[in-house]
Amino acid sequence: MWFESSNKIYGQTRNPYNTERMVGGSSGGEAALLTACGSPFGIGSDIGGSIRMPAFFNGIFGHKPTFGFVSNTGQFPDATGNLSKFLTTGPMCRYAEDLIPMFKVLLGDKVSGLNLDAPVDLSKLKIHFALDDGGFPLISPVQKSIKKALLQAVHHLESKCGAEIVSFEPVKPLRYSFDIWSAMMSKEKCHSFTEDMANREGRVNPYLEVVKWFCGQSPHTFPAVLLGLVETISAKFPQRQADFAVMSAELELRMTDLLGRDGIFVYPTHPRTAPYHHQPLVMPFNFAYTAIFNVLGLPSTHIPLGLDDQGLPLGVQVVSNHGNDRLTLAVARELERAFGGWVCP
Repeated sequence: MWFESSNKIYGQTRNPYNTERMVGGSSGGEAALLTACGSPFGIGSDIGGSIRMPAFFNGIFGHKPTFGFVSNTGQFPDATGNLSKFLTTGPMCRYAEDLIPMFKVLLGDKVSGLNLDAPVDLSKLKIHFALDDGGFPLISPVQKSIKKALLQAVHHLESKCGAEIVSFEPVKPLRYSFDIWSAMMSKEKCHSFTEDMANREGRVNPYLEVVKWFCGQSPHTFPAVLLGLVETISAKFPQRQADFAVMSAELELRMTDLLGRDGIFVYPTHPRTAPYHHQPLVMPFNFAYTAIFNVLGLPSTHIPLGLDDQGLPLGVQVVSNHGNDRLTLAVARELERAFGGWVCP
């Protein structure tokens, strides 16, 4: 439940491109193994970006499907009620051509519902894009190298594939992505995270746990304690949560109307390339760039776009309308062809 992979059992997972950098989470170990050629493809789960952020930091492909198509059975903590809309399981791999075969296996008897084998005419795509969320004070500004890579990808789709650029400005509610995600997670929870921390045998007191952590007596990682604390404090402001839940519904309607049948939205997967270990503790809300599409239920594919001047992976996420996963997967194949995709560390 955090975007760095480090725990009390296995310790810290290191990025194959630079071992001083993190791999993301919570599917960070899977992504690191894939980019280091330890496995040809893998599976991740995503409730706030846990497929797409590790895919970005490790320079591979990762797809968060439209909600409701891939079973989450067997996961713990389990997602019940509308939380099952936010949690999705999807494929991760080094090569774009592996995404659809893996995805079909995960879909099982629901594979026909997404029409993945239907041809996609990239010249008919309508491109919407934004270079950032419009500016939220608790989220890092997007790096110039990420903005440059995004613009290059959009330019390629327009100039080489014939796609049409329709809009290029932030959708205003995206500025409140973290607040919307947090409100919806709290609204729909049957079990609180503090209950999950106690293995659903009671509830952890996050205030006491902070004190225990600083005294070296807590069995939990600090990010887990921090998440429990944020959840507990947020619950004390129900009207604020309700207002953001309304904003979420309005944003979902706006995005589905914007995307239509042939629209895609190109957006940063994360505002920074792979951070140093423990750095997320001072920028804990940056995952909002991916988390917002979980509560909207929209499919999103992370696509690697080479390395920056520090040798760290660059990339973007491409979002489409409900059930239009094949559009983002087709764009992944095209951008891999144009920009090279995965680069061996």
